[in-house]
Amino acid sequence: MSFSFKSIPTKHLVIAVAITFLMFLTRGSHVMTSVALPDASLALLLVGGLYLRKSSWFAFFVLLATVIDFGAASIDSLQAFCLTIGYWGMLPTYAVMWIAGLWLSKQAESLNALKFTLASLASTLTAFVISTQTYYLFSGRFPNSGVLETMQYGWNYLPSFTGFTAMYLLGFWVTAKVFPNLSAVFKTA
Repeated sequence: MSFSFKSIPTKHLVIAVAITFLMFLTRGSHVMTSVALPDASLALLLVGGLYLRKSSWFAFFVLLATVIDFGAASIDSLQAFCLTIGYWGMLPTYAVMWIAGLWLSKQAESLNALKFTLASLASTLTAFVISTQTYYLFSGRFPNSGVLETMQYGWNYLPSFTGFTAMYLLGFWVTAKVFPNLSAVFKTA
């Protein structure tokens, strides 16, 4: 069995390249550009689940995020602060977003405002709980903390975590609504 880019539908390739570019631009922005853009990975994974659907794409983007994180840490040691034994929690965090996108892809109107908003909110809040709890409970940086203490620590990050993800998802949703023909093309991808 051999791999060829020719075997990937053009629509999927365009979407994957766009997600890859945006992931590098936002996730790696702390070391790649002079302007640090908020991380769009969670929103991008939901969009990936919505349009790309296959688990192989999910694996690719998880690997990409990991490579970006460890690459950034090798360039700037401050970026390594979160790379602890609790980093494994990013896998279920990302999976929640991808699954929300998959769920939306199976809906008759995947960009219906209510469905999209509910899926986005539920997945983002679930991803927040998973990522903060796995970090605080397993990183080793908070050895005497239980679940209640780690929830209190994590709440400090809730506004930025959910706010930036919501901002990107809203931007995606508005773009998809303003350009419905483009969205329809990719929906059939």
